[in-house]
Amino acid sequence: MSNDLDRLDLKILDRLQIDAGESSSAIAEHVGLSQSPCWRRIQRLKEEGYVKRQVAILDREKFGESMYIFAQLKMSRLSDDQRERFVSALQDIDEVTEAYTLFGEMDVILKVLAPNIAWYQNFTFRRLLRLPGVEDVRSTATLSELKCTHRIPLPSN
Repeated sequence: MSNDLDRLDLKILDRLQIDAGESSSAIAEHVGLSQSPCWRRIQRLKEEGYVKRQVAILDREKFGESMYIFAQLKMSRLSDDQRERFVSALQDIDEVTEAYTLFGEMDVILKVLAPNIAWYQNFTFRRLLRLPGVEDVRSTATLSELKCTHRIPLPSN
C-alpha cells in the first residue's frame, strides 16, 4: 500500500466502497473533514488511480432466478496469439462476470451467471468448450450466496 495515503484518505476510500454515490458533504461528515478539502481529496484519489471507476451494483434477483457457477478450465498450451484470442473471446461473453488464471491442475476459473443448470449445460457445450485452447471444463454450481462484496479491507490507522 502506498505511503501517500493518510488516515483520512483511507476513511474516504472506505466510505466510497460503501456508497460511491454519497455526496462529498456526507462523506466529509463521516470522516471528520469539511466539504471542500474532502472533495479535493476524492478528486486526487481518483486522479491517482485509487478509484478505478464508480458503478451501480444491481440486485440480480430482480431480474429473475439466477445462480453463479464456477467453471474451471483446463487449457492446452497456447501461443501468444491464441491466448489473446481466448481473452478477447471471454470479454465478449456477458455471462462470464469474472475470470482468473490459476496455479495448479486447472488453468482458468470463470464466474458465470446462469439462469439455471439446463442453460449452463448448453452454455458449456456451445460456448466454453469452443473457446480457443479449452480442453476440459469442471464446474461447481452455487446453492446460496453467503457473502458478496467488492469492498477491499483497508488499514484503520
